[in-house]
Amino acid sequence: MWFLHAPDALFMISVDDTQKVRDLRRDPRGAVVAEATTPAGAISGVTVRGRVEFLPESAERRLLAERFLTKYHPRLERLWGGRAMPPDRVLFRIVPERLRSWGFP
Repeated sequence: MWFLHAPDALFMISVDDTQKVRDLRRDPRGAVVAEATTPAGAISGVTVRGRVEFLPESAERRLLAERFLTKYHPRLERLWGGRAMPPDRVLFRIVPERLRSWGFP
């Protein structure tokens, strides 16, 4: 998943009309898990649970698309075939309601 983080939300891009997007449109509760493992095998991570909000075409969405392009340059631009987000993509925000972390000192 392509993602950006902000102090108050996570932003993600996905292909519209996939099962996960259909599920999120039906029930906007979402969760994201990120883990890292040290060379010694210690695992740390975080779970973010919250509400998904799909972003319609807007200045905010265009600005976020530019941030995605910068973060994932040049891979995302190649995938999209240019700098415009393809019409079959959705951009959504996950507003955290609960956080859980493990394995951090």
